[in-house]
Amino acid sequence: MFFADKPYISDLFKATVKDNAIPVVNTASAKELALYDGTTLISEEDAINLVREQANPRIYTTSENAIGWIAEHLPFTDLPAKIKLFKDKVAFRELTKPLFPDFYFQAVRVDELTAVKFNDLPLPFIIKPAVGFFSMGVYKVNNLAEWENTIEAISAEMDQVKNLYPQEVLDTSTFIIEQCIEGEEFAIAAYFDGAGELVILNILRHTFASEADVSDRVYTTSKAIIEDNLTEFTTFIGEIGRLAAVKNFPVHVELRRGGDGVVLPIEVNPMRFGGWCTTADMAYFAYNFNPYLAYFHQQKPDWDTLLADKAGKLFSIIVLDNSTGLAADDIAAFDYDKLVAGFERPLILRKINYHQYPVFGFLFVETGEDNFAELQRILTSDLREFVTAQ
Repeated sequence: MFFADKPYISDLFKATVKDNAIPVVNTASAKELALYDGTTLISEEDAINLVREQANPRIYTTSENAIGWIAEHLPFTDLPAKIKLFKDKVAFRELTKPLFPDFYFQAVRVDELTAVKFNDLPLPFIIKPAVGFFSMGVYKVNNLAEWENTIEAISAEMDQVKNLYPQEVLDTSTFIIEQCIEGEEFAIAAYFDGAGELVILNILRHTFASEADVSDRVYTTSKAIIEDNLTEFTTFIGEIGRLAAVKNFPVHVELRRGGDGVVLPIEVNPMRFGGWCTTADMAYFAYNFNPYLAYFHQQKPDWDTLLADKAGKLFSIIVLDNSTGLAADDIAAFDYDKLVAGFERPLILRKINYHQYPVFGFLFVETGEDNFAELQRILTSDLREFVTAQ
């Protein structure tokens, strides 16, 4: 069964569950998301009973907002505990300690940040909410001055976003400080099947504007990115899954490979692929392959066939986070037409209410490998060129 929850579900997701009679739990949130007529809906009571009858039911959530429902209604299973192993970044570091015994991390309450002994921390380091989402509250610190500024910035940002998501998705009471993982970053959509084996459904490279950048602006997949990393990442993430002993478990994995070739996990997000229906939908737009169906039917992508005609093409997700420096209330309009005109082959534009969420939308594009400059332009833009101020 699938859970449809806020903040967003795509037309592809809606069509997939309707056309394939995939049961969607009829929660209060699902009723507000305009699922297509004819979608197979099951009551919350029936969903609970179905879980009681199955050892490892195939559950998928479009959003981690649904984790709260699972914690409340499925406490008789081990699913809430499995979810916490990944969603709580401190618990995740404890879980993976046997694989990475020298990795530095510590948990600290937000009201105790000023008491942290800075000289004891490895430089540079990353600080972020122990339970977080969408790069909110994520900072890279290189020196004492940046640390002092970061403490102030965390306080201001957390006041702005504290009511956007349930506590199970974004909990700003505790942060994790951990050593900075250097190297090329990737985002992976995958699932552990009924036997606990990992199946990768998409691999995207996360490109940054600079070493200090921690934003989510550009993610790219391609034939080369898939082929160069599929075997290694399958083995690597599979080891983490065996530690957690998960089955029928979708994940969105973020990891980095350093210049020395060593791969380290940043985080593993449970029960979903990329948030806001991104990494799964991109697999469909790029490779004509539907990860939602693959998970539901326990299928593996035939990458040799899917990638046969994709040489020389880059497929990217552009995350239009509000980096303008302007508050949403100070923005009269966003020029989506001007934005789209800057790309050689836009695939789909998703406009988001930027007064409700700190993002203008998502743009999916296809770009020739010889035209990476168009991605570089949007990567370094603060997006002010597209907004009209009040």
